Amino acid sequence: MLSLAIDTSTLAGSVAVLRDDSVLGMVGTAVDETYSSRLFRHLRFLLSELNLSLDQFDLFSVAAGPGSFTGLRVGLAAVKGWAEAFGKPLAAVSVLEAVASQAASPAPLLVSLIDARRGQVFGSVYERGAAGLVLRGEEMVLAPDEFFESLGSLVGSESLAVVTPAPEVIRPALARSPFHAWPVERVSPLLAGTIGVLGYRRALRGHLSDALTLDANYVRRSDAELKWKG
Repeated sequence: MLSLAIDTSTLAGSVAVLRDDSVLGMVGTAVDETYSSRLFRHLRFLLSELNLSLDQFDLFSVAAGPGSFTGLRVGLAAVKGWAEAFGKPLAAVSVLEAVASQAASPAPLLVSLIDARRGQVFGSVYERGAAGLVLRGEEMVLAPDEFFESLGSLVGSESLAVVTPAPEVIRPALARSPFHAWPVERVSPLLAGTIGVLGYRRALRGHLSDALTLDANYVRRSDAELKWKG
């Protein structure tokens, strides 16, 4: 199965082409420019390098959040359009699951965290299951100290590891928490390859998304919503 995976959730966005669960090529950059503005430039480069066109893909996979409002909207709109135009299936993948899936740690529980900016983190807890990682509780957006305070009822005394592309964002809060001895594993911020692998596995299980109704999981409300509520 030939698939295209897109991640526009953060500044470190990426695009990847896969054959089943093997990455054939990936392009991504981590600079201070919204990835949505570079997506199509990188996509053209990657397709040219691999001598492929969009109509050749059997599956489209996409990061469905949490992350940048604008970035997620652009990525989802593009992938939904391709899936509709070419009549191909679409797999939506959580950014936090893609982060946790990179973990080398054998710990039964994985705490996945990414920088949400504004002094907050997006975070969730995953437990290992027979078919892969299973979300325990909900995806959250909180200040790092608040996030670690909230985990007591979710993880208890079970063995776990923290997995994140940005350990520097959470280390001070972790050091102040009762969980300061937890191991912290840094993983790649370029997630398209992992999103493609997870999307492929979803497709094999028939867990696909509808292009017409799929929406991003923003977790945090937009600035417009916050101002309106205020």
